[in-house]
Amino acid sequence: MSTIKDVALQAQVSVTTVSHVVNGTRFVSDAARQRVQQAIEELRYVPSALARSLKSNRTHTVGMMIPNSSNPYFAEIIRGIEDTCYEAGFNVILCNSDDDPLKQSTYVRLLSEKQVDGLIVMSSGADGELLDTLRDATMPQVVVDREIDDLEADLVEVNHEAGGVIATEHLLSLGHRRIACIAGPQTLSSARQRVLGYHRALREAGLTVDDRLLRSADFTSAGGHAAMASLLDGNVQPTAVFVSNDLMAIGAICAAASHGLRIPQDLSVIGFDDIALSAYSNPPLTTVAQPKHRTGELAAQLLMQRIADRGRALQREILQPSLTVRQSTGPVAP
Repeated sequence: MSTIKDVALQAQVSVTTVSHVVNGTRFVSDAARQRVQQAIEELRYVPSALARSLKSNRTHTVGMMIPNSSNPYFAEIIRGIEDTCYEAGFNVILCNSDDDPLKQSTYVRLLSEKQVDGLIVMSSGADGELLDTLRDATMPQVVVDREIDDLEADLVEVNHEAGGVIATEHLLSLGHRRIACIAGPQTLSSARQRVLGYHRALREAGLTVDDRLLRSADFTSAGGHAAMASLLDGNVQPTAVFVSNDLMAIGAICAAASHGLRIPQDLSVIGFDDIALSAYSNPPLTTVAQPKHRTGELAAQLLMQRIADRGRALQREILQPSLTVRQSTGPVAP
């Protein structure tokens, strides 16, 4: 592998001149610059990222921690983050915690050792060790989608409670009154807020919340399948179900079919997220859409701003969800 000394020797300039050409730190004559660039190309020289980071005190690298890489929802947010970071000249190191609190804390420490310039966090839930680790980390941080209590960091998330209201009001508008809810893990603020929206919409419609129609699962298709089976095996049969994310909704539809129910003729199902897959479920899923790519863009932009100015006031960006009507919801059966 060629070194900076090899480039300097071939270009007949000093090592310092090569460094100034590579880093753009001082004027170099056009003739010398051209020789250096030609030598770099011929020798296939790759500048040391470590050496450049030591000079600039920046690695131009950000860390991102997600709870589950198998969930397409996170992939769509990641795309927005990567697009924005790439345009700004930053690389992204992606860490998947597998919903394991211990892995979360381990990855934060690892990224600190890698001296990333900043960190974007989507947590797997409440965990005292993670909170302490994030507080101890000196890097700028942005929290996405799931607020972490007692952590001072910039935040980007959708209005989860408003999304729960939108979903439930859609089912109410179709004449449904026995509306069940399959919630996400109640350790997550986003899951709790969606349930609050469900409760609020029912109360505003003059209905009593029936706890027999509430289940919690783990934001996976398997979890949604099990929760729907539990509902349908219960004493109170819903005519509609608000499922707190699309993966669980797809599993729930499968469970309903196994019980001999038609969607939406016998049971309406609405999800949350509007992942790309939801348009191709059977039937296509009505859902509450989150602006996922925009969420990623804003998270990366806030992190870039925080890296440039650590003293700026904390920012909270709350995005609004919207209703996407497809074919999994319909009027209540007479």
